[in-house]
Amino acid sequence: MIRIVSDVHGAAAALGRVVRGDSPLLVLGDLINFIDYRDNSGIVSDVAGRGFVDRVVELRARGDYAAAGELWRDYRKGREDELRERYALAIRAEYSVVCEALRGVDAYVTYGNVDNPAVMRELLPSSARFVEAEVVTLDDRRIGIVGGGVPTINSPGEISDAEMAKRLATIGPVDILCTHVAPAIAPLATDVIGGRQKGSPAVLAFIEEHQPGYHYFGDIHQPQAVSWRIGRTLSQNVGYFRATGRVVVHRES
Repeated sequence: MIRIVSDVHGAAAALGRVVRGDSPLLVLGDLINFIDYRDNSGIVSDVAGRGFVDRVVELRARGDYAAAGELWRDYRKGREDELRERYALAIRAEYSVVCEALRGVDAYVTYGNVDNPAVMRELLPSSARFVEAEVVTLDDRRIGIVGGGVPTINSPGEISDAEMAKRLATIGPVDILCTHVAPAIAPLATDVIGGRQKGSPAVLAFIEEHQPGYHYFGDIHQPQAVSWRIGRTLSQNVGYFRATGRVVVHRES
């Protein structure tokens, strides 16, 4: 049995309650929580204040990303070093708590767009293996795990689609593909909150060419569709763990 979660976003207590067991756990990125768009809580609210986050989210919800970006720039102006230090401390503190929930768990952990791979790698316990782009064999299945998120907020976990294609090329054909990002299939890659598509053409191209039996991903918190057939491949969103507290168990159909 293989268990999978994605988009933990700071839900360390919930993670600690569900991850214990004899089977391996795959964690597909976004361990920390910058902004929970359900209630605007998170690291940004802790550092910049709830009122600021409320204004940013309101602008983004209206589709006015330019105004939201201008608000960010105005807020940071002249305070860049101070804010950089405060965010770094908050990020490290949250990773410490989330990674501690994985202590003693046989886990394979990759990263998503909001993650800082270097800090994550440093703080993961020895029982959890950091994976950027490689193949692991579990239950006699070759599982390709590729980290990296679609560029959105200029965080260290974001990679270009060209880089995603390079990483996928290094793993080659697999039985199961695991990524943080969705393939560029609109119903899978579109979050109904905000309506933005964040799919990867490289992931879609890899699936179309190699046709793994299964593809698991996260990133899209409120998708239009949770699963899709791409040829012989069943591509499935494993969910927004912070909201669901749910572990997906891989089962062969």
